[in-house]
Amino acid sequence: MSLVKVEGLRRLFPVSPGLFRRKTGFVHAVDDLDFEIGIGESLGLVGESGCGKTTTGRMLVGLETPDQGSIVLGQADGTQMDVVNLRADQRVKFRRQVQMIFQDPYESINPRRTVFETVGEPLLIHGIGDLGTREEQIREMLRKVGLAPPESFMFRYPHELSGGQRQRVAIARALILQPRLVVADEPTSMLDVSIRISIMELMSRLAKQMGVSYLYITHDLAVARYMCDRIAVMYLGKVVEIGETEQLLANPLHPYTQALLSAVPVPDPSLPPPQVQIKGGIGKAVDPAPECRFVDRCPQAADVCRSTPHPPLEDKGGGRLVSCHLVDRSSI
Repeated sequence: MSLVKVEGLRRLFPVSPGLFRRKTGFVHAVDDLDFEIGIGESLGLVGESGCGKTTTGRMLVGLETPDQGSIVLGQADGTQMDVVNLRADQRVKFRRQVQMIFQDPYESINPRRTVFETVGEPLLIHGIGDLGTREEQIREMLRKVGLAPPESFMFRYPHELSGGQRQRVAIARALILQPRLVVADEPTSMLDVSIRISIMELMSRLAKQMGVSYLYITHDLAVARYMCDRIAVMYLGKVVEIGETEQLLANPLHPYTQALLSAVPVPDPSLPPPQVQIKGGIGKAVDPAPECRFVDRCPQAADVCRSTPHPPLEDKGGGRLVSCHLVDRSSI
């Protein structure tokens, strides 16, 4: 059973040359997305900057409203919650089930609030427990995220913490309500390389302990390999390939996925630098042509790619979903 099912998700942003001028087009940030996240699964959403990863995550947590499509959140009793069209009485229940960890721990935490106030705010908003109960829950959560002893951190302000400690506070705030889905928007990209692995280990361990599913947004394939059960590759608002992590990295089928992997440096100075098999720069997202979004950069592009609409995301066998005219089942 899927925890989250996304179908036909679309988000456009109008483009205008001036404040009082008529809009001249739309940025297709997210365009006809389909994917699922299973219960207890971590799905990685990878792609270069500007491809629509963060916008997708924000729509899943209700911070952006889709222009089209559906987001369905499965419930423990077998029913389904329509996230796009939430009723007023469903919003509180939804907020307890879905949380977000933001990219920058220096911007996502209020500098005027202590750690106690920051982590305890979700409990206060949802009216969970009295002061003593909330304090004990905060202590326990700080222990879980590695801020121990909690007494030495509870009444500190953000400026008294390191970047890694701030991100641990952000993780504690997201998990204090015991959500079922967490959208993690590149939670380690702003941290020193030396502490990234400890944060990823922490998130993986807490996911298993608490039964949390992740939509893990990243541009780093190494991070996605470490954190995710499956990977969805995104390009210019479209998901072009989805597959099991190890299978996708061992045998990428879409030309864009192949290009991403070819760009990964090999940690051996005796070897030549990687030759990226890709042409030109990223295409424009403003009113893109109906053909394949990757066609102008694709080294394998054929006439069919230039004369037909963008290919749908299809199962090519073995659960591998690929959006490409040139990939068939024999490629698996």
